[in-house]
Amino acid sequence: MLAVRSLFLIVAILVATLVPWELFAGEIEFNRDIRPILSDKCFACHGPDSSHREAELRLDERDSALLDRDGHRAITPGKPAMSELVSRITSTDEFSVMPPPELGKPLTAEEIKTLTQWIAEGAEYQQH
Repeated sequence: MLAVRSLFLIVAILVATLVPWELFAGEIEFNRDIRPILSDKCFACHGPDSSHREAELRLDERDSALLDRDGHRAITPGKPAMSELVSRITSTDEFSVMPPPELGKPLTAEEIKTLTQWIAEGAEYQQH
């Protein structure tokens, strides 16, 4: 019995130290995972302040983010490959990439992955 308990403890320790915690995190949550990224990197130009808004795009409001703009949508829920946001945040073209390089706030690889996963999961928003 002691050997079984010891084995269980060893397995538990290995799981706790070797398995990436992202596997236990579940779905991406807007307020916890997405809003901070958008707020820091996107809302200056695509947020609630109409005096600084670019392209009439609000990423803080789902309806605006999902609106069809000449055959393109910033966000197409469940389809990151069809989302202009993903196209822009992964672009290597200095004139297309978002956020613009001159702002000095590039997205990290982890932030890009999180945004892409959120869109793949349906891009659900939550009230602030």
